[in-house]
Amino acid sequence: MKRFILFLLVLGMGVSLFAQVQLPVHHFAVGNWKLTTDRLYQNDAKAGLAKVNILIPQNGPMIYEFNARYEGGAEDGHGGFGLHIFANDVINRASWGSGNSYLLWLNYDENPISKDITRGFSAQVYRSYTNSRMVLLANVSLNEYASLLTYDNLKQPIPFKIWADGNTGEVRVYDPTDPKMETYFYFFMDKKDVPMKGNWLSVRTNGMAVSFGL
Repeated sequence: MKRFILFLLVLGMGVSLFAQVQLPVHHFAVGNWKLTTDRLYQNDAKAGLAKVNILIPQNGPMIYEFNARYEGGAEDGHGGFGLHIFANDVINRASWGSGNSYLLWLNYDENPISKDITRGFSAQVYRSYTNSRMVLLANVSLNEYASLLTYDNLKQPIPFKIWADGNTGEVRVYDPTDPKMETYFYFFMDKKDVPMKGNWLSVRTNGMAVSFGL
């Protein structure tokens, strides 16, 4: 199985701690992005379509592993972040979609505009067809986990693991509340989209500041 780590960590010479974070070819398209020695930050809490495009060939089975930490901005009752996987084409400016891809989105919205989006804490799957056209495929309420959104918990990085097979279309999103990371939510891409291939991964945020690492 091909294994993809969202950020490549490089060991410093003669030390046991991770000394530097390196990204493959990438473009900070929208937002205030900053790469430090151990994390990638999107610091603009007001940016609605913040995005970094990362050049990563994706085909067949893939694993995406990273952690995300809330850095602020959702005090107004709205914020989210997610990944476009298997993107075939991207643009380095504001866009709703990200080429031909699937968007896995984690969302908090106290007053969603769409009736199809759960009020409060939820997750969505979108099918992106172009940089301007996306379709909502699934909406899952996560309000049973809302009690975990405490100040102390939000200060800690939350681990994420996603397994996606471009050949079969199966996608598994592992439950970060499971210490063993053995339980997962899953869905299947549309059969017409399989096999799914793409050269880009888009990491994006909406209305809040987030940092990412391993």
